[in-house]
Amino acid sequence: MKELTVDATVENIATVTEFVNAQLEQSGCPPKIQMQIDIAIDELFGNIAHYAYDPDVGPATVRVEVDEEPCVIITFIDNGVPYDPLGKEDPDITLSAEERGIGGLGVYMVKKSMDDISYEYRDGQNILRIKKRI
Repeated sequence: MKELTVDATVENIATVTEFVNAQLEQSGCPPKIQMQIDIAIDELFGNIAHYAYDPDVGPATVRVEVDEEPCVIITFIDNGVPYDPLGKEDPDITLSAEERGIGGLGVYMVKKSMDDISYEYRDGQNILRIKKRI
């Protein structure tokens, strides 16, 4: 397991993505799956950066684990405002952009592209975990 803790800022999305990609490359992750994971990082870490500590900035930890399946498990941890992004109803993608409410589409895309996604709030921390078979 590798771990990185940085300030939860939009500017650090690239740092987090590079960190995760270095682990994926060592694991022989196919480019298509790496791109799906990069999109998930952009969405999930971006949400932490925008909302977890608003208007302040706080730390966020990203853990990367590769297991025997092989699967990559990426865990996002922050001490910000408790928020379960999986608790919100999925957007109705049959509606036009104008008819659809704002928000939720990015998390919906992550849910559809990952093999598993889970959230828990424990010990004052938001813990969001995504899993993707490689």
